[in-house]
Amino acid sequence: MTETADAIIIGTGVIGAATAFEMARAGWKTLSLDRNRQIGHGSTASSCAIIRTHYSTFEGTALAWEGTHFWRNWADHVGLPTGRALATFRKTGCLVMKTPANGFLERHKGFSTALGCPFEEWSADEITARLPIYNLESFAPPRRPDDPAFAVPNGGRIEGGVFWPEAGYVSDPALAAQNLAEAAALHGARFRLGAEVVEILHHGGRVKGVRLATGEEIHAPVVVNVAGPGSARVNAMAGVTEDMTITTRPLRQEVVHLPAPQGFDFERQGTIVSDSDIGCYCRPELGNHILVGGEDPPCDPHHWVESDTGFDRSLSDQAMVQAMRYAQRVPSLGIPSRLAGVVDLYDASTDWIPIYDRSMLPGFYMACGTSGNQFKNAPVAGKLMAALIDYCEAGHDHDSTPLRFTLPHTGHEIDTGRFSRKRPVIAESSFSVLG
Repeated sequence: MTETADAIIIGTGVIGAATAFEMARAGWKTLSLDRNRQIGHGSTASSCAIIRTHYSTFEGTALAWEGTHFWRNWADHVGLPTGRALATFRKTGCLVMKTPANGFLERHKGFSTALGCPFEEWSADEITARLPIYNLESFAPPRRPDDPAFAVPNGGRIEGGVFWPEAGYVSDPALAAQNLAEAAALHGARFRLGAEVVEILHHGGRVKGVRLATGEEIHAPVVVNVAGPGSARVNAMAGVTEDMTITTRPLRQEVVHLPAPQGFDFERQGTIVSDSDIGCYCRPELGNHILVGGEDPPCDPHHWVESDTGFDRSLSDQAMVQAMRYAQRVPSLGIPSRLAGVVDLYDASTDWIPIYDRSMLPGFYMACGTSGNQFKNAPVAGKLMAALIDYCEAGHDHDSTPLRFTLPHTGHEIDTGRFSRKRPVIAESSFSVLG
C-alpha cells in the first residue's frame, strides 16, 4: 500500500525540523524525508549557529529579534521530557564595527530602535576594554594576501561599533534540529532518514507527492521543499522555477578554527564580532578557540557548485586568507601551520534573503535560500511556514495578497511578501552571508 501523509517535508535541517514541529502542532500529519541518516546532519551541522539581531532589512531584523526569544527559552519552546539533552544558547553579545561599508550602522540601529531591540554604542576605547587583543587600525577595503597592499593600514581607524547584547550562539546546531524533530514527533510527526527524493509527483495540476530513489511513491497533497543546498534541484524536479525572479544555488563556504592568543580567554571574554573592514566575522568556540568566517568581500571569488553532493570538503587557500585577515585585527594571533575548519555548502538566494513562499504548483511550498544567515530564525520560520501553508490551503491568493504574519513574542507584523519567490531583488540587502 502506498504511504500517505497530509504533508511531506523534504529536509530535516533546523528549518525543516522547525516546520515539521509547527505543522504537527497545528494538526498536520507530516512525514519528513532526508537522504542523510541523521537529523540535522546536512548543512545545519556545519552552521556557526550565530544568533544575532541585526540585518540589512526591517523584516530580517524583525525575524532575528523574534528568534532570540525562542533560543533564550529553548526548553520551554520544545517541551521535551526532563532529562533530554538540549541545545544550549550561550549569550555573548555581538559587536559590529562601524565602517563606511555598512553605513556606520545607521539603518541597522534604526531597525532595532523601531523593534525595541536593545543595542549599545561602543567607542574605540570600549572595544579595546572588552577586546584588548584587538588592533583598531583600518585596513579597508578587504584584500587577499597576494595584494601588495594587504595588511597595510590605510591611515584610518575603527572609531567605534554597535553592540547587540542579546546575541550569542548555539554550540551544537545539529542537536537543535534533533530537539525540534523529537518535539515534532511528540505531536505525531514522522521521519524517514536515508530516503532520497528523486521526483516530485503531480496530478490534476497539483502536487501529488514524491518518488524515492527506491522507486517507492509517497502521496500527500502538500510538499514542502526545505532541502537546504539541494533546494534548487528539488524546485527543478517540481518544475516550479519558471515564475521565480529569485532563485537559489549551492555555494561552497569555509570557516577556519583558530586558537585564541595566549593570555586571553576568548571563549569566556570574547564576543561575536562582525568586521567589514577586514571582511571577516568571528565567534568564540569551545576549548578557547575562535571560529572565523568570511563576509563575502568583493575580492573573494564565489565557489558555486553544480551538485550539492560530492563537493570538495577539504580546506582551500581561502581558509588561510580568512586567518590572515583576522590576524590584521589580532596581531598576537598564532596561525597553525595546519589549519582546521569546516567546509560545507550554503543555500544562497539571488539577494541572500530567503524564500518563504508557495510556488506556481498548488500544494508545493518552499523554505529556501536560508543557509548562512537563517539558522537563528528557524523557530519563527517554522511558525511562518505553517501559517503560510494554512493560509494558502484555505484558498487565499498569497501572490496577490501576501500573508500578514504577527510575530508571537514581539507582536510585530511583517509582510511575508518580502520573502516571495517573485519579489524584485532587494537592493538594501548586504548581498552576503550577513543577509
